[in-house]
Amino acid sequence: MPQRYIKKILDARVYDVAIETPLTEAKSLSKRFGNNILLKREDLQPVFSFKIRGAYNRIAHLSEEQKSKGVICASAGNHAQGVALGAKNLGIKAVIVMPQTTPEIKVRSVRDHGAKVVLKGDAFDEAAAHAQELIEKHGYTYIPPYDDPDVIAGQGTVAMEMLWQFSKPIHAVFVCVGGGGLIAGMAAYIKYLRPEVKVIGVEPEDSNCLQAALAAGERVILPEVGIFADGVAVKQIGAHPWEICKDHVDEVITVSTDEICAAIKDIFEDTRSIAEPAGALGVAGVKKYIDREKIEGENLAVTLSGANMNFDRLRYISERTEVGEKREAILAVTIPEKPGAFKSFINALHKRSITEFNYRYADAVEATIFVGIQIQAGGLGRDELVQDLRETGYGVVDLTDSDLAKQHIRHMVGGHAPTITNEKVFQFEFPERPGALLKFLMSMGTRWNISMFHYRNHGAAYSRVLLGAQVNDDEVKDFETMLDKIGFRYENMTDNEAYQLFLGAGNTGKCDAAIKVTEN
Repeated sequence: MPQRYIKKILDARVYDVAIETPLTEAKSLSKRFGNNILLKREDLQPVFSFKIRGAYNRIAHLSEEQKSKGVICASAGNHAQGVALGAKNLGIKAVIVMPQTTPEIKVRSVRDHGAKVVLKGDAFDEAAAHAQELIEKHGYTYIPPYDDPDVIAGQGTVAMEMLWQFSKPIHAVFVCVGGGGLIAGMAAYIKYLRPEVKVIGVEPEDSNCLQAALAAGERVILPEVGIFADGVAVKQIGAHPWEICKDHVDEVITVSTDEICAAIKDIFEDTRSIAEPAGALGVAGVKKYIDREKIEGENLAVTLSGANMNFDRLRYISERTEVGEKREAILAVTIPEKPGAFKSFINALHKRSITEFNYRYADAVEATIFVGIQIQAGGLGRDELVQDLRETGYGVVDLTDSDLAKQHIRHMVGGHAPTITNEKVFQFEFPERPGALLKFLMSMGTRWNISMFHYRNHGAAYSRVLLGAQVNDDEVKDFETMLDKIGFRYENMTDNEAYQLFLGAGNTGKCDAAIKVTEN
């Protein structure tokens, strides 16, 4: 399979619009991890992403008749910009269908490249369906984002450059994975010329379509995908990429949101550029691989695949980097409600630095605090910290791995609602578009009272909302039926430990009780 792609990669028409990006040493990362880590700087492309390569190569191979009718794609991100710029360079009409949730910076960028933008639906599937309607009506040619041989060949030029830029032995290449076009093109080229080089895919834990396919031995469809790394939020690996990846990708590593955020910071410290979440996957993966394999002195190449980041997302990312680097522990700690209790707690930390401290008076006997405490990089000392506090007599629950605690609870610590006995709590993925919140609230009607609500805009297409409503036990099924009709993805979080400790209605949320459950 790789052989037939080699000529296509060598003949790929990408350099009319793309540049040969540098392969640079990440000096700080290399020093920290004891290996030579090289970054393939695809964030420096004219559209700040590798996607221009595959999009342009596909458009350049169209017939004259196809070019005369124009091209179309459905995309909310980097592929849209690649198609727009590629079509402009060849003097071809381009129509880009984007979800209404697409951030304005991406919409404006596509328009600046001369394409017509059509906003349709809240998600990619709706945009893609509308694109097909326009194809039937106007005869446009669809430019796929990854599932096409010419697109794969265009992306494969990344590996072609990488191998001629660095002729020394390479232990492994780490490639971000969404639909699979980039890793397929790179794997085809690398395994043909240098089969000893490992090709390792990196995916978010909640968008691991290639990892799931490799485990199953066939393409699978994920029931849901995460929204943080939106550039790789794909439910199924492409058919053409799969034919290459199933035999020529050595493994797939998955990383958490916190680890991606930490990688974005690492990239900034080495390059002074800001990678988008999908663009930082390779760095997050190489760090995890080094830690697992305990290797030293190896050459490790990483694709820095894109930098189309909304500035508003940086606030959220910066909050998660310390946890992502395992330099911060997030704890719930029960302390006595008496003068001097704070001072005693600080002394029990043995000079460890506090990064965050949230407290609200709840009763006259005990208080539960939400606290962030600095630990050694790599998580060293986290278990020791928890054990020290417990031996000192404190009730402790470790919330470092609780997404709800980091996403919502840390911003809401303010007390319980003891008079509410029927509160049910749900977390939603909310589309960032005008009118979405109003639609949601109007759809709920007046049957159930909203008792809690937390929402923050993170500059992404979707954000998460935490909602509490007064719903009797025998009404939960009716309530969830109503939520299903609204159509936003949700999860019942009523039994979540972090919620119960700090916000749970009708209880005081003491850590001691939680510890007994955990340890038994």
